[in-house]
Amino acid sequence: MSNTNDGYTIIKFTKTQEQAIEYLYDKKTTEVLFGGAAGGGKSWVGCAWLILMCVKYPGTRWLMGRSKLDSLKKTTLNTFFEVCESLKINAGQHYNFNAGSNIITFYNRSEIMLKDLFLYPSDRNFDNLGSLELTGAFIDECNQITEKAKNIVASRMRYKLDNYNLIPKLLMTCNPAKNWVYTQYYRPSKEGKQKEHRKFIQSLVDDNEYISKYYKTQLETLDELSKQRLLYGNWEYDASKDNLIEYDAIINLFNQTGIKGQKYISCDVARFGSDKTIIMLWEGLHIKKIVTLLKSAINDVVDNIKVLQQENQVPLRNIIVDEDGVGGGVKDYLRCTGFVNNARPLKKENYQNLKTQCYYKLADLINKAQIGIECNDVSVKNNIIEELEQVRMKDADKDNKLQMIPKDNVKAIIGRSPDYSDALAMRCYYEIDGNYGRYFVQ
Repeated sequence: MSNTNDGYTIIKFTKTQEQAIEYLYDKKTTEVLFGGAAGGGKSWVGCAWLILMCVKYPGTRWLMGRSKLDSLKKTTLNTFFEVCESLKINAGQHYNFNAGSNIITFYNRSEIMLKDLFLYPSDRNFDNLGSLELTGAFIDECNQITEKAKNIVASRMRYKLDNYNLIPKLLMTCNPAKNWVYTQYYRPSKEGKQKEHRKFIQSLVDDNEYISKYYKTQLETLDELSKQRLLYGNWEYDASKDNLIEYDAIINLFNQTGIKGQKYISCDVARFGSDKTIIMLWEGLHIKKIVTLLKSAINDVVDNIKVLQQENQVPLRNIIVDEDGVGGGVKDYLRCTGFVNNARPLKKENYQNLKTQCYYKLADLINKAQIGIECNDVSVKNNIIEELEQVRMKDADKDNKLQMIPKDNVKAIIGRSPDYSDALAMRCYYEIDGNYGRYFVQ
């Protein structure tokens, strides 16, 4: 991707890489997502950009990040060394890498810091980044980190910008994924609704004329799902054919108003130390407020529900609480409606249990765009999306009753209990049996 001419190194970018570089040097773009197929030269252009900026602007400070530091050092850092070699930038002469501090220091005092951006339960606010000040940042495989991590990195970019008349620049690369990169970058760009400061560039293996001819051959041997993502750069792939809720319908929950009606409160009470208690205030099928409680005692849960009830005049009959486990105490104290997950389905419908019945109803309402959610908390929003993605059917049992994949399977996939989706599903109890509420969707 480079050659020398009269003592100068000439960098030869692909057309898509050139487009990325143009955005990274303009005066209005602050966030660039270079995403799509594997082998599109995404990591290469990220490393090249960091090197060019470090050399051009002495004393600046940059971040090279990935979900896990170990993966960063085994992959992206090796690409960095390859790019340096191709540009005739030599270790020990033009830069030094300290494996202890994980900092690359250039001869002109510019720095690139390698950072782990994984969301650890012990550091939910990324305090490990401290009061870090950056000139710019490159995040490789950004689909593997949370949107919150990305936002915090972006908030740290202010170091020596005024000195060089620069604006904050964040370059991100990834393969297709159905998470925040899809909703915030791919989809708005596809629909022509992207914010002016954001740019999305589709990457395909055929765009990279410098890639080995054997690389594409290897991609062609992958399973169909992996081939769609990594070879064709297909963002619309179906990750699972058994999903009950359409992905776009999940995303649209936060952009629409649900059907209005009576006020309700649904509450999923935490059973274990890592679980959360989730309380949702509804107006019909529109969620007005979400309260998240960590490691709360029964009286804390009761007090929070009573405050919501009194402030919003919610009828007692319209409050439903998961009464399995410790939630039974909350239900007994409030004398509200109790929800038993393994109870028989209402109206003798053909479901394994009440919980399954309510989840199928929830899926139907979401797919029909009848539910809306007000939520400004990025973490809560992402948790809801992740949990609803895992609402999947399971093969019918011997009695041909409809089932869902077990909760333990969901917890293994997302790494936590699906507390938000459980609170959503409980609300659908009232939509199945009209005797328990005057508001009823046919």
